[in-house]
Amino acid sequence: MNWDDETDTGTAAERLVAPAADGEDTAVEAALRPKDLSEFVGQEKVRQQLDLVLKAARQRGATADHVLLSGAPGLGKTTLSMIIAAEMGAPIRITSGPAIQHAGDLAAILSSLQEGEVLFLDEIHRMSRPAEEMLYMAMEDFRVDVIVGKGPGATAIPLELPPFTLVGATTRAGLLPPPLRDRFGFTAHMEFYEPAELQRVIHRSAGLLDVEIDTAGAAEIAGRSRGTPRIANRLLRRVRDYAQVRADGVITREIAAAALGVYEVDSRGLDRLDRAVLEALLKLFGGGPVGLSTLAVAVGEERETVEEVAEPFLVREGLLARTPRGRVATPAAWAHLGLVPPGPAAPGSGQQGLFGP
Repeated sequence: MNWDDETDTGTAAERLVAPAADGEDTAVEAALRPKDLSEFVGQEKVRQQLDLVLKAARQRGATADHVLLSGAPGLGKTTLSMIIAAEMGAPIRITSGPAIQHAGDLAAILSSLQEGEVLFLDEIHRMSRPAEEMLYMAMEDFRVDVIVGKGPGATAIPLELPPFTLVGATTRAGLLPPPLRDRFGFTAHMEFYEPAELQRVIHRSAGLLDVEIDTAGAAEIAGRSRGTPRIANRLLRRVRDYAQVRADGVITREIAAAALGVYEVDSRGLDRLDRAVLEALLKLFGGGPVGLSTLAVAVGEERETVEEVAEPFLVREGLLARTPRGRVATPAAWAHLGLVPPGPAAPGSGQQGLFGP
């Protein structure tokens, strides 16, 4: 229900539990997105704060302050940008940081904005430095200087812009330079959802998709959704397919569990790649510590895939820890896979055991 776009490639894009949007997500999101703040589920503090910002702007008859939304993919940044435009009764222009490689690209977008229009800039931290510096003046003074000519004969022509609202979204707020971050009037960090909130998301989406689901079925899907609404909706659609083909179309806990078992998403939301990483760490290296490159070779994946795709969720779930000596499994990882950790002096445990004392 509440999702945003994130570019991803390779294994991550193929995973059912990847937070990045895929082609099918894009096709169905328009129907499932909430249209105003009252329909938006979760992010209670952000929703209340944003409601005040927008209502105050409407009462003054002014454009809303620039808004910066940060957080993991799939939590609702794009959805909130569309809600901001709808609440302000303004059109919205959507682009992304990687698409703006030159200052001229940004100048062309800014010069075509209407008064009060919302400009949504996804992955704003990936914008080029020249465009970023142009954005400073545009946000603060609603003006840009267009450079005409080259060398000593170049001249700067000031171009006045109509008042607009910039909504920036980023998955890595720490990469934003302070001068850019300070020009946003309102900043918000999107948190992962609680299971109860995801159940509300699933029930709402099921109604829009005309799918019958009971409370236990929604809870089963929510518990495997990694705290992310986009993943919850994706799993709901796959469970819907299973219920339609192999059952009577009604999603119960048993049907949801069976369906997600087919798609290899376990009770904590781990998929094939996640379990492969844990199993290699536990069974081959005795729980670690083991180097990232060695672990990647063991599971047959690229180092970057393990580090950027599998590890973040495993660390967040408390199943894996990153240490100066390498990756280490936690007691929760042993318990989740139903294995017994070796004793401290067990031979062959970890890399140390592989190469002797």
